[in-house]
Parts: sequence; structure tokens; C-alpha cells
Amino acid sequence: MFALRVSAMELWNHTSLSDFILLGLFSYSTSDLFLFSLVLLASAVALLGNSLFLLLIQANRHLHTPMYFFLSQLSIMDLIVMSSVVPKMAVNLLSGSKSISRGACATQIFLVVMVTGAECFLLAVMAYDRYAAVCHPLRYPVLMNWKACSLLTVASWMVGVSDSVIDVGVVFSFPYCGSLEVDHFFCEVPALLRLSCAHTSLFEDLIYACCVVMLLLPLVVIVASYTQVLTTVIKMPSTEGKQKALTTCSSHLAVVRLYYGGAMFSYMRRASSRTPVGDRATSIFYTILTPMLNPLIYSLRNREITRALWKMLDRWGVLACLPF
Repeated sequence: MFALRVSAMELWNHTSLSDFILLGLFSYSTSDLFLFSLVLLASAVALLGNSLFLLLIQANRHLHTPMYFFLSQLSIMDLIVMSSVVPKMAVNLLSGSKSISRGACATQIFLVVMVTGAECFLLAVMAYDRYAAVCHPLRYPVLMNWKACSLLTVASWMVGVSDSVIDVGVVFSFPYCGSLEVDHFFCEVPALLRLSCAHTSLFEDLIYACCVVMLLLPLVVIVASYTQVLTTVIKMPSTEGKQKALTTCSSHLAVVRLYYGGAMFSYMRRASSRTPVGDRATSIFYTILTPMLNPLIYSLRNREITRALWKMLDRWGVLACLPF
């Protein structure tokens, strides 16, 4: 019996030592707990906003168009990246346990890398969709039929999946024989590579090159598409037509600026210039703030979404309960 107990303790100790330790974003000070409350509030807004956005698109037939189909995919991506990071961060802080298993760590890397890679190409697809709608309105139903939309969306997801599979496979092929304390609030590739006792410089250079390609290629498509859109809009004789075209594109351009601003600062820096503090700051930006802001950006300046929301609230009887 004693031998079995000793063996169980050894197994437990071995399992515990193989887990990573997330140092987290916050401590237990009053100011940090207040900031953590703000993060949870932003996460709740992001969860509610993206879920409501998906529900509106699904419930309203007028929103069953390619543009809103792509927007629904963007909301799904935002929900995935936020859900893969925030719950574990909250559990670790509230429970006092900072450990994360290698399986959970690999899952976080897989989901975050998959979504960030897929979102780059989805934003390019959305830019091409706006180009086809504004510059070729008569051919738009043919250019962006449901088969083409589905193929472009699947291709975006597959690019992200391929990138994440490679990253997870290579990251966990390195030995981690020293400290397992990850100076981050979730498992991010650069944070883990700092802990490896093997030479990772070649893989870090490869990651940098891949990030440059995966960011710049879609960006070229986005810039080319909106250059054509702007040229077409300038030539439009109708002021109303110009305003409608610019309104449908401005929200997407705002999201592109938001996403690429954070992504370029986060991924287009070499390992030598990265710091744990900088990595944590940019990670908060694209895992929490961007998912919160995306549905707000698309909703506030979109009359179709506003009308669909009011119709849904009226159908549920919410408007009848309001004092005005």
C-alpha cells in the first residue's frame, strides 16, 4: 500500500512538473483586480456583441448576403480567440492556481494562431467582396455566388489551420528542461520559445518570415481592392451612390486598420526586439479589445444591422417594456 502511495506521489510530481506555469497579467493588488474587472467587462461585451451579431444575421433573411456571411465568420473567429484565452486567465487568477497542462497550452496556441492567420485572409476576401460589389455590381451575383463565398472562407480557415499545426508541432518538439514559468497570461509561441533549452533562432526567423508573408499578401489584396473602389466611387455621378458605397466600405476599413495595427506591431518584430511586457500588451489588444470593438464598428454605422436589431427587439416584446 505504501509502495502504491509513493508511486502515485511520484506520478503526480512528474505530471505537475511537466505543466507550464502562467505568470499571468494581474496580481492580487487592488489596482490589478480593478483592471481585471475591466478585462472581464470587455470580454462580456465582446461575447454579447458577437453572439448578438451572429443571431441577427441568422434570424434576418435580408442579411443572408455574402458580406454578412463573411462578417459572421469574423464574429466566430473573435469568439474563438477570446474564449481560448480569457476563461483560463480568469480561472487561474480566481483559483490561485497558475498551472496549465501541455495539452491545454497546445490548444491555446493552436486556436490563437489559427484564428489570427485565418482572419488575415478573411479580411482580404472581404475587401475583394466590396471591390466586386462596387466596381462590378452587375456581375456581383456571379463573382460572389455562395459556392465562391464558401470556397474562399474554407481557404481562409485552412490557411490558419495549416499555420497552427506547424507552430504547435515545432514548438512542442523543443525540449523544456529549465524553468516552465511562462511570462504571459496565455501560451503564446514567443513566450514559450524563451523557455526552451535548445537553439530556436532558426524557427524564430521562420516564424518572422511566415508572419510577414501572411500579413503582407492579404494587405496587398486589400490595398489593391480599395484603390479600385475609391477610383470607382470618385467617378460616380450620384452623391447618394458615393455615400452608400463609402459607408459599406468604411466599417471594413476601420476593422482592417484595427487588426493590422496590432498584428504588425505584434508579429512583424524580430525576437531580439520583443519583450514580455510588450507581448502582453499587444496580446490584450487582439484577444480582447479587437473582438469587443469589431461588432460595435459594424453595428453603429450600419443601418441594416440597426433595423434588424430593432425588429428582433420588437418581436421579443422588449420595445413594449421600454419607457419611451
